[in-house]
Amino acid sequence: MTFPLVAVAHGSRDPRSAASIHQLLDVVRGLRPELEVRGAFLDLCAPRLSDVLRGPAVVLPLLLGKAYHARVDVPAAVAEARVPAVVADVLGPDPRLESAALRRLSEAGVDFGDRSLGVVLAGAGSSHAPANEAVAAVARRWARESGWAGVEAAFASIASPDVPEAIARLKARGAERIAVASWFLAPGLLPDKVARLAGDAVVAAPLGDDVEVAQLVLDRYDEALAQQLVARSA
Repeated sequence: MTFPLVAVAHGSRDPRSAASIHQLLDVVRGLRPELEVRGAFLDLCAPRLSDVLRGPAVVLPLLLGKAYHARVDVPAAVAEARVPAVVADVLGPDPRLESAALRRLSEAGVDFGDRSLGVVLAGAGSSHAPANEAVAAVARRWARESGWAGVEAAFASIASPDVPEAIARLKARGAERIAVASWFLAPGLLPDKVARLAGDAVVAAPLGDDVEVAQLVLDRYDEALAQQLVARSA
């Protein structure tokens, strides 16, 4: 038994964001052509979740962490639709997100083991402290394993440190150059803010249509579907 995969992203007034989400879902469809995959957004652009959630489905939040949108907005939107849908887990944490972010850094010209380089891992930021800590944990792991001068997490809103503060910390530890890794799924206002605040640093692209991210989407779908089938048989 299978159900449609309804992938829901936050949404943005920036048209690049929706385009990037649709590109990612095209990769998902390419990996599993027999699966019906629909895209939707919580706010700011169409289609909304209520427009595409028309019956039993697995709703998959295209979110990197369990912040407010994952804990409140997605369940509320599903409840409002009044259909028997199961909500899958968010994408993070998962090593494949880190791999995708590191690939984007590599595409921007960043090498492992460069002792002169400091790296900022920039995410959105949340009032939910565990969501910020999940990003900080990735930064600490990279700091141990990368051979760079240092790695600092930074946030575009709400949480601290911000990007300039993270850059200052890295330079204080001897970093001569700075690169910024993106902990964003798609382009938009907050990634643009990060790029502005980064000054002359190298800034990697968001994760976007990375094939490992697409595979992660499918794995979250499979996990949710398996849990639903187990619950039905219990």
